[in-house]
Amino acid sequence: MSSVPTTTDRIRARIIPSQSIISLLCERQQGLGRTNRAFFNYRQFYKTIRPNLSIINVEKPQCYLRKFSLDGKYLIAFSYDQTRLEIYRYRGITAAMELTSGVTEEMVANFNMGLNLEIRSKIFNKLFKLEHVVETSREKQLNRECSLFTSDYRHVILGAASFIPDELRPNFYSLYTNNESITPTASSPLEDYTIYIIDLNTGLITDSHDFCVDKIILSHNQGLYLYENTLAVLSIQHQTIYIFHLEDGKLTLLRSIGRFCSHEEEFLYSSCPQNTCIRPFREPIINSLKHRILVFLYQDAKKREEAGDSTAIRRFYQLFESYKNLRMWKMQLIDGDHLLIKYSIEDVVTLKASDPNSHSAFFVFYNIWESKVLGFFDNKSEDLLWLYENFSDCFRNVHSIHNTSSPSNNFHMNLMHQRFKQTILVSKPNGMLEATKRLLAQLPISSQSYCSSPYLDMSLFSYDDKWVSALERPKACAEFPIRFFARDSGILKFRLHGNMSKLSNNSSRRLVAFSFHPTDPFIISVQRHNTEYIANFHIRGPSGIT
Repeated sequence: MSSVPTTTDRIRARIIPSQSIISLLCERQQGLGRTNRAFFNYRQFYKTIRPNLSIINVEKPQCYLRKFSLDGKYLIAFSYDQTRLEIYRYRGITAAMELTSGVTEEMVANFNMGLNLEIRSKIFNKLFKLEHVVETSREKQLNRECSLFTSDYRHVILGAASFIPDELRPNFYSLYTNNESITPTASSPLEDYTIYIIDLNTGLITDSHDFCVDKIILSHNQGLYLYENTLAVLSIQHQTIYIFHLEDGKLTLLRSIGRFCSHEEEFLYSSCPQNTCIRPFREPIINSLKHRILVFLYQDAKKREEAGDSTAIRRFYQLFESYKNLRMWKMQLIDGDHLLIKYSIEDVVTLKASDPNSHSAFFVFYNIWESKVLGFFDNKSEDLLWLYENFSDCFRNVHSIHNTSSPSNNFHMNLMHQRFKQTILVSKPNGMLEATKRLLAQLPISSQSYCSSPYLDMSLFSYDDKWVSALERPKACAEFPIRFFARDSGILKFRLHGNMSKLSNNSSRRLVAFSFHPTDPFIISVQRHNTEYIANFHIRGPSGIT
């Protein structure tokens, strides 16, 4: 009779993969990695090459450090008066190795003495060299949260704005250029805008485009979207989407979508003499884009009625005025041919509503060149939620070797997404409805709003996304260092230090913004301390760090 196995016999020892860079290099040389997983094997090296040294309160130029270019060769920053762009060339992490060779701990503290002072005062100039200072305009301020890099790594797109003074109040028909123009409010004042195209290599402004008496949301690139060589700009005031082609640093307007959807429509309309006598704001007709949406909804209702829904047509007529009064709120390019446009009521669009996400919103998929509406969903649609969950990479538009973790391409990210969704399902009445609205509130997704750093890859590292995440938005300051664990072994790999809250008596919420280098073990965290912005560098330190 065999003996009963003990608990120890039943538990198998966990096999931890090698954490040595020498072993990884040998496996790569011998071709021992997983088949057809070259991209994953390439990123495994980041488990051994990590930003394990935090340098607190680095001495930097008087500017706002913003973000790295897509290829990591440049760091852009904005002057404090936000009228100049500063372009710094990144020299590589090895440029600071000699300076930090004497460090034995994982943090260079904010001390003004000895080695700490030397490192803090010299590290910026070791890593960066000022290449260009680009003067834009003294009349407009650059929005430091608006920057888009082109796919050829050569240009950056910036947005600037200036308030319109009361003594230069524009005339009525400059405010209302069509019959869907928004009524300006104190919470959403009109401004003059300029979009700049700047060459990173030469520091020259290659092109610019003005939008006068308008409202474009520049913060976090919400009103601009860049897909390869196509730039879309949403004018909320004039309810128009401008489609530009960007080539060699020059913008060419291809199409304006709103009152008309193509140049042919505008030509046909203007060729009729009686139409030229009517101001666009006084036109009794429905504008071209809204007309296409209403036709799509009517045809959809007609199909449902033919399928047996006897009230579909009546519901369409009942909601006709509500649909007609919707206004464009946000948009994004799905690809070079398709737009996702978000509509809501005017109070939401003009920021008069205190809780925008509590109101109904609608999503329209639109083909730019065929001038065709392809789909219409409300913010309670489970069909749209399914599309977002299973094809989130298409909404994020990250099509490069430096991909980001998303619910549709990463098991761990999908698990976090499902847990968040399940929390809402069990904690709220009408849980599925609330979960759908909360998740779809993320759409449309702003251009280049996700970081592609390998240290944020959920397949490689485990970390608390409450304090840091791939979405480039300020986060609450953690009271303790942010810990990163290897996903395959559970071993602590590095920690990000940098909490400056103990130096301040201010009890308000403290935020920190992270800028990850796309390929190197280098992270910049920026915190606001009173009226100053404190920059911390997190880099690869000497091998003896404990």
